[in-house]
Amino acid sequence: MGRSNIAALVQLLTATSPRIREKTVTVICSLAESGSCENWLVSEGVLPPLIRLVESGSAVGKEKATISLQRLSMSEEAARAIVGHGGVRPLIEICQTGDSVSQAASASTLKNISAVPEVRQTLAEEGIVKVMINLLDCGILLGSKEYAAECLQNLTACNDNLRRSVISEGGIRSLLAYLAGPLPQESAVGALRNLVGSVSMEVLVSLGFLPCVVHVLKSGSLGAQQAAASAICRVCSSTEMKKLIGEAGCIPLLVKMLEAKSNSAREVAAQAISSLMTLSHNCREVKRDDKSVPNLVQLLDPSPQNTAKKYAVCCLGLLCSSKKCKKLMVSYGAIGYLKKLTEMDIPGTKKLLERLERGKLRSFFTRK
Repeated sequence: MGRSNIAALVQLLTATSPRIREKTVTVICSLAESGSCENWLVSEGVLPPLIRLVESGSAVGKEKATISLQRLSMSEEAARAIVGHGGVRPLIEICQTGDSVSQAASASTLKNISAVPEVRQTLAEEGIVKVMINLLDCGILLGSKEYAAECLQNLTACNDNLRRSVISEGGIRSLLAYLAGPLPQESAVGALRNLVGSVSMEVLVSLGFLPCVVHVLKSGSLGAQQAAASAICRVCSSTEMKKLIGEAGCIPLLVKMLEAKSNSAREVAAQAISSLMTLSHNCREVKRDDKSVPNLVQLLDPSPQNTAKKYAVCCLGLLCSSKKCKKLMVSYGAIGYLKKLTEMDIPGTKKLLERLERGKLRSFFTRK
């Protein structure tokens, strides 16, 4: 397709004949989905007539226009332009009244738009929060629910007002209900992580936050598990919450997560464990886990890619009161790692190294 032909097609979107408009938007939808000429379509002014079709086109016209906007909104510039041309309200209406395909495409478009920080307030003013929570509860297709969760994650990423709005509309309850399914999605756990710091421990517990986190750590993807571990870090401010998280059975799951291939997953798991271990009951739970010492020693690796070092040192320092754990640390090579880490000024490294070397020396003389 040459650029002049695309310009002609865009002109036909406003033709007086509904049949011509329908055929034209079907062709434009195919072009947008092909991924080969989105920039030409946008620069030739395709967005305003597509938005008008979403508002008042035939059923086929609405569907094809919404799918076109879904594809085009993947560009940040086009996403801003859709907002500027008044596209948010008709897309929200499709989320509430459209058929399954149109609803999913509209939710995906709004999710793409919500990734642009400066338009989030406009989305909120158009009532997007309530609509996305409703989609999470009652979306026709599973895809619609996933897009709604991702949209809520974007909206709550760094805006306290929007977090409060999602909470007041019952967003936490809806996210927890959605996450109770067999394959908890990362985006929904991410949205939950963004919200947990804004509500009291009592509310979280009463809504079933703890069983949900355990379920995600057991059954979620690695990304979902990572978001769950991050949520644990955010709620671990009180002794009571640390106690409840330990009792819920999170610790063995976090210890297992230390074996993940992803460095960021290992880091957040180690961070969560180090926070929970400041409570003696949780510390005993970590000591009882056969995998805890070997997994934590592996995280003493001095390579720059390993960002979990400081949390591993902290955890091992708390385990040092146990002779059994100290022997295990030595046998898994902790002393060699720690000697390298002392040169890197990782907090707690020198003290841990001294304790292990002192214990090793004592056992040497005892054997003699």
